[in-house]
Amino acid sequence: MRYVKLGRTGLDVSPIAIGAMTYGEPGRGHPVWSLGEEDARPLVKHALDAGINFFDTANMYSNGSSEEILGRALRDFADRDDVVIATKLRHPMRPGPNGKGLSRKAIMTEADHSLRRLGTDYIDLYQVHRNDHATPLEETLEALHDLVKAGKVRYLGASSMPAWEFAKALHLQQRNGWARFVSMQDHYNLLAREEEREMIPLCLDEGVGTIIWSPLARGRLARGWDDAKSTARSGTDGAYADALYSPEQEASNHAIVDAVGEVATAHGVSRASVALAWLRRQPVVTAPLVGAGSTAQIDDAIASLDVELTDEDVRALTAPYTPRYDWQGVSDEETMNAIRARIPGMALK
Repeated sequence: MRYVKLGRTGLDVSPIAIGAMTYGEPGRGHPVWSLGEEDARPLVKHALDAGINFFDTANMYSNGSSEEILGRALRDFADRDDVVIATKLRHPMRPGPNGKGLSRKAIMTEADHSLRRLGTDYIDLYQVHRNDHATPLEETLEALHDLVKAGKVRYLGASSMPAWEFAKALHLQQRNGWARFVSMQDHYNLLAREEEREMIPLCLDEGVGTIIWSPLARGRLARGWDDAKSTARSGTDGAYADALYSPEQEASNHAIVDAVGEVATAHGVSRASVALAWLRRQPVVTAPLVGAGSTAQIDDAIASLDVELTDEDVRALTAPYTPRYDWQGVSDEETMNAIRARIPGMALK
């Protein structure tokens, strides 16, 4: 395994990260496609044996079950100092006041709960899952800084938000001498490239590494067009996936999926390996998050590291793309309402 630095930090991570949203006990509030502990543990071990040291989860995944499963597996199969554990917070964990968000109270509480579930003394990368417009940004950033200074967190990261909001957060952190966001967990793949407009140039300029969620477009890039919506995951995504992958751009999406298949055949590798190899060519990408449900999917991800796409391959993969203004891919409804309120008359989906 060839390790890479996360952004401008000294932290070494594998260029493939395991997304643990796939792991969670049935009945703990996650969809039917999540894997219980008995099925998840061999996958974590397989990834570790292959040299993958980067694992990402969130407190909300299966209502904490994902963190518990991942924590126990890493305790049993790895040396804690050899692995990089990333988790996230912001979404509701319980009803009532202070059960969600990024207030100082919520941050301090949820960090301790995540540490307990993961069975560790520190979190390597603590990420805000989305922004929280009900809390002053300064309150959120200072509380995160205090977690770093207390030794509970090593590095800070953010996840999908408008680029102007991320730029504002980075500015406030620098101005106040607070620990800085070193990573952005973003939605980016061959079917979703709108972040190339603002967020990716911002991350390149600021030295922020990106960690990519849904790098295979909910599996659409890993199989032929006719099979693209036949998975258990796609059957539960519904309108959300439609918002992410713009049904009005179906002809473009179809052409890209076909191009992935043709390039994969030419190289003698899987479609997934080609789609991940394209991401690896992007200078801002540190690692895609692979929500592997089988050892074969982990192996495909690792195989992508040896796929060298030609310039002609890249042209074939990217030429069919057509612009799509997809705000749902980067914002939840609360964020959308906040933006509309600040910019009256702005035409957003």
